[in-house]
Amino acid sequence: MASSCAFYVYMLYILCMEHFRLTADDRAFLELVLRATSANPFTPQRAQVDALLVGTKWSAQQVWDPVPAVAAVQSRVKRLLDAGATVLGQRGRDRELLRAGLMFRLFHCYSDMLDAHISAQLAASDPLPVPFAAECLERMRACGFEHEESLRSFAAFFQLRRAFYFLQGGLVGRGASMQRLRAQLWNNVFTYDFLRYERILWNRLEDFALLLLGETGVGKGAAAAAVGRSAFIPFDPRAGRFSQSFADTFIAANLSQYSESLIESELFGHCRGAFTGAIANHQGLLARCKPNGAIFLDEIGDLPATVQLKLLRVLQERTFCPVGSHEPRRFAGRVVAATNRSLEELRAGGRFRDDFYYRLCSDVVSVPTLRQRLAEEPGEFEELLRHMLQRICGDGAGALVSETARVLRKCTPAGYTWPGNVRELEQAVRSVLLNGVFAPRTPVADAEAGATGFCAALAAGTLDAKGVLAGYCRMLYERSRNYGEVARRTGLDRRTVRKYIEQCGTIGARTAAAGALR
Repeated sequence: MASSCAFYVYMLYILCMEHFRLTADDRAFLELVLRATSANPFTPQRAQVDALLVGTKWSAQQVWDPVPAVAAVQSRVKRLLDAGATVLGQRGRDRELLRAGLMFRLFHCYSDMLDAHISAQLAASDPLPVPFAAECLERMRACGFEHEESLRSFAAFFQLRRAFYFLQGGLVGRGASMQRLRAQLWNNVFTYDFLRYERILWNRLEDFALLLLGETGVGKGAAAAAVGRSAFIPFDPRAGRFSQSFADTFIAANLSQYSESLIESELFGHCRGAFTGAIANHQGLLARCKPNGAIFLDEIGDLPATVQLKLLRVLQERTFCPVGSHEPRRFAGRVVAATNRSLEELRAGGRFRDDFYYRLCSDVVSVPTLRQRLAEEPGEFEELLRHMLQRICGDGAGALVSETARVLRKCTPAGYTWPGNVRELEQAVRSVLLNGVFAPRTPVADAEAGATGFCAALAAGTLDAKGVLAGYCRMLYERSRNYGEVARRTGLDRRTVRKYIEQCGTIGARTAAAGALR
């Protein structure tokens, strides 16, 4: 059986060498397909190439619609296939061009199935069977591709669809700043040249760290998740499924939630007996990160200098040791870090190591604020509401968009800046669903209420020492909305400041409770 199959492939190779050749017109068309394959879909370059593929002019005001170009390529490549085109017998540039056309057509033949598989996998914990995989791989073999190339290309198909799925669907917004954000994050998954990524870098991006900057609530976590869930995942032909679920390729940790004494254990793990209370071995976050996966370290600006140094060694040497052990373990993923603090100020004050920063900044991406997004594209408000209501309410969301928008516009002052960004807007939507109203708390109003309540409690003598400190921290925070600024003014550690602010609640509530006790 094997010998007859080999003979068939050999005869096909001879026939292709003798009968099929690309024409000059074929080459010109496939050169455009190659450019489309390599281009970032969130940049004007891809839209420009697509326009050339269908023979139309493109303007910056147009919304990119890939459907006509996809149809044109599929029709042209089908004619080549009917003429006996395969990559067998092709050499050099002709093989590269024909490969681009054949793979482009196959990718779009299965894109809807891949999207359905992604949606199903989101609701499952273990990797699901891929029923169309065998057919797709067989079609690749019929085009003359070798087994290993076919497997890797099929895995690349899945990666491309996931990246587009999470960047386009998970990061809502059509304004210029969101388009730039999606384009930058796409480059962090595939680099700016997909063809080079596919050829050389598909399994070498672990050493490329990503640093996300932006105010609280802008969606840095969503941006990190889009990158982390778009990692390359090999396909296992024997099992008929991908080797792991994309949910397992992304691990998120908010560093500010851990005390300084526990943060090393959470990151690096610890051995039994490493410290008092370590009654068993503990696997840290770095050890749980899978090959080709990503670990998201939020609030990286809160890290103590000692932990910064240890993470620096992880980034440089790709190894770490659990607390209480000298046995090195390999870190197989990439690091995505984020902060809402000014790293320039932290570095200037000696609280963030320069060498650590320079290992984190393979790419630095700023996530835009909600006020910037709405200033660029006012229609993004309804788009965000639709997305949030869909997630909260499911199929009944459509009828609620206009009503929710009307209530929010009525309840917020003209020019409201949404200081809590997308996170505040999402809670405002929930408030409207629960109560039919939303009561915005501007920084000025919060500061005035906080100062009044705190002074009243001080005058009444109802606060203990911790209450005084917590109330003062809260009052300062409500004026500046910046934990770092409160830490600077009080001389406290930023993590301690945050703990006091979150534990004390609003000053008014504390004052009311004290009054009730009297």
